Amino acid sequence: MGQTISQRIVDALPFLDDMADRVQPKVQQAVQAGGTSLRNALDGTPMELPLHPALTDVPLGSWSAALIFDGLDVATGSKAMRNAADATLAVGIAGGVAAAVTGFSDWRYLSGGSRRMGMAHALLNSAGLGLAVASLALRATGHRNAGRLAFLAGFSLTGSSAHLGGELSYNHGLRVNRNAFEPRGPESFVTVMGEGELPETGTRQVSAGGVDVLLARATSGEVCAIAATCNHLGGPLSEGVREGDTVVCPWHNSRFDLHTGQPIDGPAIFPQSRYETRVRDGNIEVRAAKENIQEKVR
Repeated sequence: MGQTISQRIVDALPFLDDMADRVQPKVQQAVQAGGTSLRNALDGTPMELPLHPALTDVPLGSWSAALIFDGLDVATGSKAMRNAADATLAVGIAGGVAAAVTGFSDWRYLSGGSRRMGMAHALLNSAGLGLAVASLALRATGHRNAGRLAFLAGFSLTGSSAHLGGELSYNHGLRVNRNAFEPRGPESFVTVMGEGELPETGTRQVSAGGVDVLLARATSGEVCAIAATCNHLGGPLSEGVREGDTVVCPWHNSRFDLHTGQPIDGPAIFPQSRYETRVRDGNIEVRAAKENIQEKVR
């Protein structure tokens, strides 16, 4: 059938698209209103890692500990176990809020099936977080057993949501480095174009050893070369806008340094593969740099 169980279930819920149509523009506006620094922080660009998956470990880990402490409290009646359960539940709630904010930020540019699954992921997580808050309130007002039941229900929803999050990463390829799946490129220098064909401004896309390479002449006169496919979601950098010695992806506005391939603005978090260049006999030649991700995973 070509679909996972999760995909079939999510695709059978058309209200998810209607909800996403209403929510996604508001999320985009909110993130954009925060400015470039906030957007980069939410994306994890300064740390060179996706922030949302890292933050999800906090609620999942804390709530798993709370589940154990609740069991020990029931078995022993220990006040220390009871306090530990409440404390780890509270830590998980704080982490859950942070994870939700970064998760919505990651979701803001998705479309199609990945957007739909992301909406289901968010709804389950929000319901689980709401039940965790209700559980803490019930415990604080002396309704401990009801609080435990609310927490168990919320933890079950969060666990189901975590599975959808894994599906988004491992099946839909969200927040992975697309350049890792590109060909390595030439190991020795190959000619790609005449030096005179490269303009002083703008960019040119060429093919070298089966990989698309973006060429540009830096303001210093140096010829730079990076992968032409944006590692975020596969946008064509050759159609992007060049600004100084950077290029901006036309799909989601990730900005890359043309010298190094490093991301300057997200949502991209990984560097573009880089290619060494030289001019020989009036021709531009390129070869893959040794630090490229393709060299590390094959």
